[in-house]
Amino acid sequence: MKPIRIHLWLLCWLAPAVWGQATDGQAAEGGAPDSDSANARPNILFCIADDWGYHFPGVGGKMPKTPTFERIAAQGMRFTNAHAPAPSCTPTRNAILTGAHPWKLGRGANLFSRFPEGFVTYPNLLAESGYHVGYNGKCFGPGKVPAGMPDPGVKSYGFPQNPGAFQAFLEDRKPGQPFCYWFGAQDPHRDYDRRLTRELGIGPEDVEVPPTFPDVEEVRWDIADYYAEVQRFDTLTGRHLEILAEQGLLDNTLIVVTSDHGWPFPRGKCNLYDAGTHVPLAVMWPGRVQAGQTVEDFVNLADLAPTFLEVAGLPRPGQMTTRSLLGVLESVPRAGLRDPARDHVFTFKERHCPSQWDTIGGYPMRAIHTKDYLYILNLEPDWWPVGCRLPSIRGQHYADIDPGPTKEIFVRNTPDMTHLDPPFSLTVAKRPADELYHTPDDPHQLHNLAGDPQYAGILQQLKSRLIDRLTADQDPRLLGKPEIYEFEPFLLQHDAKRFGELKRQRMEEPGRGNKP
Repeated sequence: MKPIRIHLWLLCWLAPAVWGQATDGQAAEGGAPDSDSANARPNILFCIADDWGYHFPGVGGKMPKTPTFERIAAQGMRFTNAHAPAPSCTPTRNAILTGAHPWKLGRGANLFSRFPEGFVTYPNLLAESGYHVGYNGKCFGPGKVPAGMPDPGVKSYGFPQNPGAFQAFLEDRKPGQPFCYWFGAQDPHRDYDRRLTRELGIGPEDVEVPPTFPDVEEVRWDIADYYAEVQRFDTLTGRHLEILAEQGLLDNTLIVVTSDHGWPFPRGKCNLYDAGTHVPLAVMWPGRVQAGQTVEDFVNLADLAPTFLEVAGLPRPGQMTTRSLLGVLESVPRAGLRDPARDHVFTFKERHCPSQWDTIGGYPMRAIHTKDYLYILNLEPDWWPVGCRLPSIRGQHYADIDPGPTKEIFVRNTPDMTHLDPPFSLTVAKRPADELYHTPDDPHQLHNLAGDPQYAGILQQLKSRLIDRLTADQDPRLLGKPEIYEFEPFLLQHDAKRFGELKRQRMEEPGRGNKP
């Protein structure tokens, strides 16, 4: 269970809004002068939430209050089409650290896995080039770093989330030394604390329930609790910016705020629908990114690794299959795409939890998102998309849905998974191999158009683009090697004996893998 730090949140809430009192590029009154040269390599502050989905269309007109995020967007750039590489924290964080798409990470594409060998992370590359590098809270993982490998984030400044760690980090750097810092919040990951929700004055009337959930009191309170933790993340991020202002460091700092994937609710996290991968992203960089911009270009969060290296003047290593955003960040404001090649993004899922009973896999999916369409390829359509109704080897009902009040309603209302009514069938029932949605008219992706002859050409075009990219990058599952993903031990308690039995059975299957 995640520890709750309400007293820390109160301190942050009561702290003076130093950053808000200072103008861009100036230290607040009483703050230390900035000793860094305007021409020096930029500092990097990366703030990443845990399970914060894109909160504008995702839950309707009502949304959490995020003044820090809104201020960064107003003084910099807001991205409306940013996506996590995967709807699960370990593969997304591995992708951000390495700049590689998840299908290149082998065992690192799974939750609770070992960090993939043979990859270097951008924090380590920056540290080797003279940056002061560290992190607080959740960086890599959850998972394990093999013996002999460096910490993917270089140096930990403690766990859990704590803005005071940023102060200690800055005190450790040499005068004028550029820094790169990762603030890895735990919010709004479950479990939730209703006391925080009540303290913030949020109630069930303040939320909007998406059509994928039953609109009942338990669900409304569950969403309200999520809102509360989003707001706490925003407050904690604001405190980091206050510290920058106090030390006169805002002028030469690239600030990025985002989340590792969508919200922890059914059909969100662990799914390739927009509720699972579409995330907030705002970037502020005084003097380099013009203020007040909204950008439609599609962004994969793994693009941040080559971006951070480029702003530091370092080359992109060959392992990085993503592209730098620097050209977009420094582009002249204009309508349409800043980079015509950024008209789509690919997303990916392998094993979150061992959610099937009769296999050792999770639920493998691949997708391509464009301005108008979402196409999802379900590679094992005979498997259960969020896990079995009965406990799996992980020991949970529907193991790919995080425990919580909304999940409990789904468990109670899906007794045998044979006669299901919406919204339950949209989440737990088996899905066809192909899913196609017209997102402008269907933002919650409720109406699958894959079987409509009118859309056959669009489906084939998007499917070909997706498979061509995965084939070029040698996605192991498309090459008939699912064991690369499935046989990696799940580093969390599970039924090891059953896992071993399923592994042996899987190895004996003829024609393993599903190449479309």
